[in-house]
Amino acid sequence: MYELIQVGENSYYIQSPAKIGLVRLNERDVCLIDSGNDKEAGKKVRKILETQGWNLTTIYNTHSNGDHIGGNRYLQSQTGCKIYAPGIECAFTRHPVLEPAFLYGGFPCKDLRHKFLMAQESEAKLLTREALPEGFEILELPGHFFDMVGFRTPDDVVYLADCLSSRETLEKYQISFIYDVGAYLKTLEMVKGLKARLFVPAHAPVGEDMGELAQYNIDKVHEIAGEILKLCREPICFEVILKGLFARYGLAMSFEQYALVGSTVRSYLSWLKDEGRLQVRFEDYMLLWEQAQ
Repeated sequence: MYELIQVGENSYYIQSPAKIGLVRLNERDVCLIDSGNDKEAGKKVRKILETQGWNLTTIYNTHSNGDHIGGNRYLQSQTGCKIYAPGIECAFTRHPVLEPAFLYGGFPCKDLRHKFLMAQESEAKLLTREALPEGFEILELPGHFFDMVGFRTPDDVVYLADCLSSRETLEKYQISFIYDVGAYLKTLEMVKGLKARLFVPAHAPVGEDMGELAQYNIDKVHEIAGEILKLCREPICFEVILKGLFARYGLAMSFEQYALVGSTVRSYLSWLKDEGRLQVRFEDYMLLWEQAQ
């Protein structure tokens, strides 16, 4: 863990729970793509930089989930590096309490205010193309989170952030976090046809072709949508839908899983309603979901 692996002439990644990209800009200066899940990850990254004699100039965050921005504050305080994050992700990076508040739908209790869901604040600026090193390309990857992006480096290595989960991860957790299901499916279809010398997903094996894995992720989305539709054969409230999915996939309920899976299921319900496959009714002071007639 936290091994530096070279994947291009100047492109690397640091093996960690969420892979951290690293690109050499010249003989001394480097930038990071994400920063790991906490201060300890930041310390390990800094040790790698010191061992190599490299100077960290910038962190480019793909999105604002805690396991991707958790090392920001430590590394920024130690190196003075700049931090850039895309769109809404920039606000979440500057004000990390927004993530558990968004997931829960209100003020998050202490059970949700921990480093996995709420990183430490860091001074991030809005990511623009002008902020990128020469030869870098931004790839828009919406769906998993609000304005998530990936990056293509000059040596044609593509960092894909969280738009793909490995087969092992999906088999273990079944319902991966998704903010916008429709956008996520479009992103996966785009990734299926994407060409590069090498792809580095944050939570899946590095490879030369992501087509098969992207399709597996697509199939899993449609499988879960199908399970939700089955549960909604009769009018049913959200909590009972959530219970049915946890039971169907043998998931363990906790406050964290309630927030993460619950937010994702709400996103599925919104997508299915917008697609015309679900409708709602209000009955006995409850919002009930049912298959569209």
